[in-house]
Amino acid sequence: MEGEEAFNTEDLGQCELVEERRVGDWEYMFFEGMKNARASTIVVRGANEFFLDEVERSIHDSLCVIKRVLESNSIVAGGGAVEVALSVYLDDFARTLGTREQLAIAEFSEALLIIPKTLAMNAAKDATDLIAKLRVFHNAA
Repeated sequence: MEGEEAFNTEDLGQCELVEERRVGDWEYMFFEGMKNARASTIVVRGANEFFLDEVERSIHDSLCVIKRVLESNSIVAGGGAVEVALSVYLDDFARTLGTREQLAIAEFSEALLIIPKTLAMNAAKDATDLIAKLRVFHNAA
C-alpha cells in the first residue's frame, strides 16, 4: 500500500484454499471453499470459436432454466413426457368415438410420439422400448 490507503478487515473474505493453477496456456487463481460465495466462474476451453459459442449458449440456456424453476417453484417434465401423456389421452378418447374422426384422432396421437422417439434416438437409446415404458407409466397414472 502506498500513501494513506486503508481497508477494513470486515471487507475481506474467507476460503479454505487459494491456489494458482495452469489451465492451458494461462495461469488462474482458484479460490475454493468460499464462506460467502455469491458468484462463480466457469472456464470454457475448446478447439475453435464456433465450439466455444455453442458451449456458452448451452450454459446460458441451462442457467436460464434453473432461474425459471427457482422463480416459479414448479417444473414440467421434459423428454417427451407431455407428448406421451397427450397421446395416451387421445387414444382413449378416440376409442369412445364411433365415427371416422376416430381414425384422425388416433393418427394425431401416433404423430405426437415422434418427439419422444426422436429424443430417444438422439440419446442412443432404444426408442421402441422407451416409448412402451412411457405409455405404461402414463396409463397407470
